[in-house]
Amino acid sequence: MKVRRKTNRSVGITARGGILGVVAAAAVLLCAVAPGKAAQLMNNFGGPSLSVGPRISVNPHIDIRPNIHYSPNVTYQDPTGRGGQPRVTRKRTPSDSDPPRKTTKRSTPVIADNTYVPKEVLIEIAGDPGEDQVRALSRRFHLTRVQSQTLPTMNATFLRWRIADDRSVDDVVRELNASGAVSSAQRNSIFRLQETPAASHASPAGQEGAMPQYALASLHLPEAHTLSRGAGVRIAVIDSAIDVHHPELSGAIESSFDALGGDEGAHAHGTSIAGVIASHQRLTGSAPMARLIAIRAFGAQKSGAESNSFVILKSLDYAIAHGAQIINMSFAGPQDAAISRALGIAATKGIVLVAAAGNAGPKSPPLYPGADSNVIAVTATDSSDRLFDAANHGGYIALAAPGVDILTPLPDGKYGVSSGTSLSAAYVSGLAALMIARDPKLAPAELRAMLTGSARDLGPKGRDDEFGAGEADAFAAVAMVAGPIETASRRPNTP
Repeated sequence: MKVRRKTNRSVGITARGGILGVVAAAAVLLCAVAPGKAAQLMNNFGGPSLSVGPRISVNPHIDIRPNIHYSPNVTYQDPTGRGGQPRVTRKRTPSDSDPPRKTTKRSTPVIADNTYVPKEVLIEIAGDPGEDQVRALSRRFHLTRVQSQTLPTMNATFLRWRIADDRSVDDVVRELNASGAVSSAQRNSIFRLQETPAASHASPAGQEGAMPQYALASLHLPEAHTLSRGAGVRIAVIDSAIDVHHPELSGAIESSFDALGGDEGAHAHGTSIAGVIASHQRLTGSAPMARLIAIRAFGAQKSGAESNSFVILKSLDYAIAHGAQIINMSFAGPQDAAISRALGIAATKGIVLVAAAGNAGPKSPPLYPGADSNVIAVTATDSSDRLFDAANHGGYIALAAPGVDILTPLPDGKYGVSSGTSLSAAYVSGLAALMIARDPKLAPAELRAMLTGSARDLGPKGRDDEFGAGEADAFAAVAMVAGPIETASRRPNTP
């Protein structure tokens, strides 16, 4: 039998083909791992002119792939980027004995609601409840009493309660209102003063002439003062502490009430508001002969002077009980059911209610008490009759008055310049006093109609959500009220 002799051709490798066979095998491997490197390698050995056709035949029984077992639990990496042998990283299969893995949960950030006092509820009980009734409520609803106050004008007692456990304020309010054990329960809302101090906040006495009072001409106050100066009209100013010793306010403070308690001294905002109304020395207020009931309801905080529903209810009760004919509220906050009822009571007694429209900007929702139907909401304009940038917009705005760069008295005999709808509200409160001085029986609705009807139109023709009816005109409004012309030019001494 003739035996065929095996040669290198049977495995596809010749002397020259041996080298090319190795190259081809490497190229096949690189095609799987790094195709770009395979092309480069082939180019290095002759590029397109290199033929591996008939001289190269690969025996199907020869496996030229590296001895790598591909597994779904293995990742193949080439850290060099040069097409070298892959580095194998084996993934560990978790075992039942492994400790549980810690996972990080991405929670949505919680934004604090700064419109009410946290962990507190405000409860109303009809009349004057006995101590046993109050303690029973405390035990039943797991609450701790903070303060209580009987308000005769509302024939009710209001109590501040602290929530001792982790229940939310709204959950406790719902539980109380559903129980039938109280007249009402609600959040203890937070209110803030509406004034922005400017850089020149404390001008020394004697320099106040550097900033003329443009508001006098804008409102036609000198002409209005020939008819009325607001003599004897009581205006309650619910605000921060007023410097009752400032020369501009000499003899203007009829009485004072501290609804907060404590020993905090005079505050810039309260002193400014009182000055806008009743200044009568170097400056001229809108009602320089009015009598002020100074009610401290706002205390200084890091974020600005604040108050709450409980304190404002006490303040309104005092103002009503002490004969206020006008109540100035240069502050703003959320809608509050209890305060709305108190304002309704004041309105039925013929008290004119004036408030700042708010400094939260044109996109803000309505702010209260300005947005209350019984209140005249006032926005702010500057010396060019432009709207204050930070002023609220809305259908509740009644009219406008100067409120930008207003020169006012400050504590310790100083003067300063500030801006905000707070100041505008104070001008209108004084203007209302000029009208009431001519006709003390003027009803709030009549007075409001005269103010808006005589206002100077600004912005789009007719009433709009920026300026309301327009800028107040003191002379035109006072002239609409039939009554005697005031002859007194000097303030009588306060008894």
